[in-house]
Amino acid sequence: MQSLPYDKSEVEALIRASLPREDGLQRTVIRAMREAVENGGKRIRPILLFESCKCFAEARSESGWKEEAAPFLAALEMIHSFSLVHDDLPCMDNDILRRGKPTTWYVYGEAMGTLAGDGLVLEALTLAGKAVAASKHPERAARALAILGEKSGVGGMLGGQSVDVEKTGEHLDATTLDFIYRLKTGALLEAAFMMGAALGGATEEELRLAEQIGAAVGLAFQIRDDILDETASEAELGKPLHSDEKNQKTTYVSLYGLESAKEAVRQQSEIAAQRLKDFPGDTKCLAALIAYLTERNF
Repeated sequence: MQSLPYDKSEVEALIRASLPREDGLQRTVIRAMREAVENGGKRIRPILLFESCKCFAEARSESGWKEEAAPFLAALEMIHSFSLVHDDLPCMDNDILRRGKPTTWYVYGEAMGTLAGDGLVLEALTLAGKAVAASKHPERAARALAILGEKSGVGGMLGGQSVDVEKTGEHLDATTLDFIYRLKTGALLEAAFMMGAALGGATEEELRLAEQIGAAVGLAFQIRDDILDETASEAELGKPLHSDEKNQKTTYVSLYGLESAKEAVRQQSEIAAQRLKDFPGDTKCLAALIAYLTERNF
């Protein structure tokens, strides 16, 4: 399996330090929340946020950017983890494996799994809200919080997921499938680039650039996921194969075929790489991460 071209230990430590402590009578739901976040993720979104912030802040010779980014990268990972917890529920994809381990609802039951996902959303908003109040650049932090909300909600991830659920069992046309992919998967990747840029002092024009990069990466990432569902093994993916087929969902591969899907990944990867050239600062790390995400075999 390909290894992440990045030492994620610093980002990992920042995320873990932000998780709620397993105390009180409600410790079961807190344990479920912590396990959902700690369950072996690659930390792609918080890493992209971290590195995007670094590009903008260091290009402006600013210090203290790590402290500004820390609560937001943790909040973003909590939102992502919430989406996975709910996506696995019996009322959604009914999956019992995630990253090679039993899913949250399968371990704790459907009700507690639902509450764990809800808890992660609320914990993320609390963490980010406190960060705005404590920030040395409150206007930047407020912009990052707004982006997180926009890209997580009905105009982003949740909206894409809702259409995906509503259209399950239907044969989707290209426009609808593209809408689902860009929101359900792409929105949080857009958020990662945009939140990092905002915290690093980006202009509105630069935020639009960050959004474009995230959109291209997100679409390539999801199409690559469709390809792997057809070509990889369950051991490589760490989750059951052909879950979309089982749930009667249209994918890029089922709509266009395997070779066209591979070409679409290449095209979107190239768009992201070209847009990244207009980012300030040293973008070599971001470029390597984008290549990794769109060429991965996991």
